[in-house]
Amino acid sequence: MTSVPFPADDRLAALEQWLQTIAARHGLDISTLAPASSDASFRRYFRLQTSDGTAIVMDAPPAHEDCNAFVGVTRLLQEAGLNVPRILAQDIEQGFLLLSDLGRHTFYQAIQTGLDDARLQAMYRGALSALVQLQQAPAASLPAYDATRLTQELAVFPEWYVQRHCSTELEAAEQAALDKIFGLLVNDSASQPTVVVHRDFHSPNLMVSDHNENPGVIDYQDALAGPITYDIASLVMDARTTWEEPQQLDWAIRYWEAARGAALPVPDDFAQFHRAYEWMGLQRNLRILGVFARLSHRDGKHHYLDHMPRVSGYVRQVAGRYGVFRPLLRILDRLENRQVTSGYTF
Repeated sequence: MTSVPFPADDRLAALEQWLQTIAARHGLDISTLAPASSDASFRRYFRLQTSDGTAIVMDAPPAHEDCNAFVGVTRLLQEAGLNVPRILAQDIEQGFLLLSDLGRHTFYQAIQTGLDDARLQAMYRGALSALVQLQQAPAASLPAYDATRLTQELAVFPEWYVQRHCSTELEAAEQAALDKIFGLLVNDSASQPTVVVHRDFHSPNLMVSDHNENPGVIDYQDALAGPITYDIASLVMDARTTWEEPQQLDWAIRYWEAARGAALPVPDDFAQFHRAYEWMGLQRNLRILGVFARLSHRDGKHHYLDHMPRVSGYVRQVAGRYGVFRPLLRILDRLENRQVTSGYTF
């Protein structure tokens, strides 16, 4: 999330009216209402002073966002013991929520200001513990992150990244190769054990805790029941922060050991687990390239383009390691106007 100014609008006026109705009960100082952050969705966030400190206000337009999903997943994660916002007041019909404030800095923001390695590693050990805790929550009440949904998500790569962003049409052989790769990724992901999947478990959605190493977890309303490797792939191949392979492996091994200790259904062989989360990361990062292109070209959120080289680097990291994905490198080389590497064909 990034802090941005919000112009006055009809929803802001309605939000302030709602806050007036609950101000006395929650000790709100509405005059201090100020933008806190926004994200890739239609949601936006404000912060204001209260008699007990500060609180967060979520504005989620009902035509585009479902507050019921946020409320339901909040309850699920609270019962699992995660550090998530408490819902202090709600108006589901209008799409307004008053939330406890988990802090002012995300992991991403803290990393940008500079951290010594000891502090960084402590923060991420807390995140890994939180992930293991999250995956022990019951997933049965959540929608399925199944093969159909995984396939649908990948469609944004050819539509928005290839066609719109790169202004290119794939040749028949390229399209056939890409379809085959998509099928391999989807089948592998859909065959994994199912747990609660946050879907964006990475630095912008983890809050720095001032008093302990248990991070605040936010932006989880789109949680699904899906592949166990999805969230660790999100964390170690962070679309907003570059982590080199040695660091990726260190955190992945620590997670894998903790997951085994908690009797989560991860493979006994780390090499098998490593392959599974890298393939999962490839699916995710191909989708992200399409999503970031769409956010820029459709929604005017051009700052997402700044992260594309990093995401493309993660794609190349995995595609270059496994022979079955070598045709993808040839496609990327053409899309990105690189010299086509010899030794891989369709």
